[in-house]
Amino acid sequence: MMGELVSLLHEGGYSLVLQKDGKIHTFSERGVADLYRLRSENPELLQGAFLADKVVGKGVAALMILGGVAELHADVISEPALSLLAESPVRVSYGEKVPSIRNRARTGFCPLETLCKDAKTAAQCLPLIDEFVNSMKK
Repeated sequence: MMGELVSLLHEGGYSLVLQKDGKIHTFSERGVADLYRLRSENPELLQGAFLADKVVGKGVAALMILGGVAELHADVISEPALSLLAESPVRVSYGEKVPSIRNRARTGFCPLETLCKDAKTAAQCLPLIDEFVNSMKK
């Protein structure tokens, strides 16, 4: 099943593919937007879901843990995200592990990865993610 989601992720050019109760949902927003919105507006969709995602940093990992995701495949995952996920029940597979997620311009680190750097738990990441998303809306 996970292979199917990963294929759809790549073939459809999506940023996130989610499977829950036999239904597949696809998403195309950049960064943490889709996952953040799902956790805020439709949290039951994440509970026990299977996800394929292109890039998973620590902030995204925190949202998946807090959302109750069952299994994740990431094309690229950061070491901090992997460490956080290792302390959770989420089953993880990935294509490439990197020390840290880079920003879109490739000039530095992902701002959310940087914000969550010192957080020890997914719950500690949440207020930082809230702050980040709210600042992006302005």
